[in-house]
Amino acid sequence: MQALLPKTDAELVYLYQRHPEMGQYFAAIFCRYGHVVYSLMANASPSPVQTDFLFVKIWERVFNELRSLDYRSMESKFPLQTWLLNMAALSITQILLPPPEQIQYVLAEVSPVFWCYLNQSLNLLPGNLRLVMILTETFHWNPNRIAAYLQTEGEMVDAEQVLVLVEQAYAKISATMPADIREIYLT
Repeated sequence: MQALLPKTDAELVYLYQRHPEMGQYFAAIFCRYGHVVYSLMANASPSPVQTDFLFVKIWERVFNELRSLDYRSMESKFPLQTWLLNMAALSITQILLPPPEQIQYVLAEVSPVFWCYLNQSLNLLPGNLRLVMILTETFHWNPNRIAAYLQTEGEMVDAEQVLVLVEQAYAKISATMPADIREIYLT
């Protein structure tokens, strides 16, 4: 990441758009402007949990919008920081915040950068693997419960097969997540 410090915002955006297989460019943008965005929206929600949730949702939106942004044509009018602050302000007015007790995201445990790439990898999973992964990791269902649920949906799987599906899901997530993101956040 140190090597990216001298890069301009335009270079980081260009590299992020041209190299989606690498996460370091988005991570560098986040490191450069995350604190500015957080300070803007810190008072936008009634609870710290909702603030952190709003923060990750803003960066998720930035992650997606930045992919197709024609930054070079707007750079002279709007520096990246201005664009990010505008995105944050717009998001603050548009994102409906769930009650704090329904939010499972914890900023201290998961960086918004990792969150974005993890969600991208989850979205690339085939439906059955995504379902098994979400039931396992989000709802903490055990393999027997997942197998029973899948059987009610017409899939004849047992708990051992569910464990195999979970392993396949982890392998696919690992394979689709950029190697540098895995190195930054998982080692």
